[in-house]
Amino acid sequence: MSELANRRPLKSRQTGWAGALARLLQKTPLTPNAVSVAGIGFAAVGAACFAFAPELPLLWLGGALFIQLRLLANLMDGLLAVEGGRKSPTGALYNEFPDRIEDALLLVAAGYGAGMPTLGWAAALLAMGTAYVRALGGSIGLTQDFCGPMAKQHRMALLTLGAVLSPFVAGMPVVLAAICFGAAVTSVRRLMRQARTLREAAR
Repeated sequence: MSELANRRPLKSRQTGWAGALARLLQKTPLTPNAVSVAGIGFAAVGAACFAFAPELPLLWLGGALFIQLRLLANLMDGLLAVEGGRKSPTGALYNEFPDRIEDALLLVAAGYGAGMPTLGWAAALLAMGTAYVRALGGSIGLTQDFCGPMAKQHRMALLTLGAVLSPFVAGMPVVLAAICFGAAVTSVRRLMRQARTLREAAR
C-alpha cells in the first residue's frame, strides 16, 4: 500500500505559503522529527494558556494561537519529510504519537479552563478513539480513513473558535460537547466504512 495513501489529505499542503515556509526550513538543519516534537511544545504552551485562562481570560486567545502553531508544526514535519526528502526510519512514530499528546494536552486543559474537566477528559478520550480506529484500519491492511465529521483538523478548528470566543462568551463547554459528539460519530463512521470495505473485499 502506498505511503501517500495513508497520508492525511490537507489542502494547506498545496498552498504557496506552506511551500515557501517548507523551503525555508529545508535551509536549516531541522529534522522532521524535531518539528514534530516542537508541536508538543506548542500544544503544552497552549494548554497552559487554557489552564490559567480563568484568572486572565485573554489567555484563551494565546491558546488559540498555539493551537495554530501546533497545526503548523504538524504540517511542516510532513513537508520536510516527504517533499523535502528528509524521511527517517522513526518518522512514522514521530508523525503519529506527538499528535495524541497534543490533542490530549489541549482538550483536557480546555476542560479545566472552562470549569468542566470531565468534559475535557471525555473529548480527549474520544479524540484518541478516532485515531485508534483509523490506525486499526491500517493495521488490517486497509487504507487509513481520515473522514470526519470530527477528524483532527475539524476538532482543532472548533477548539480554536471556542478559544477565540471564550473571553467574551462562555462557549467552551458547548465546543467540547460538540467535539465529544462529533468524535464519537467519526469513530462509528470509520468503523462502518472499514466493515463495508472488508465485506466487499470478501465477495
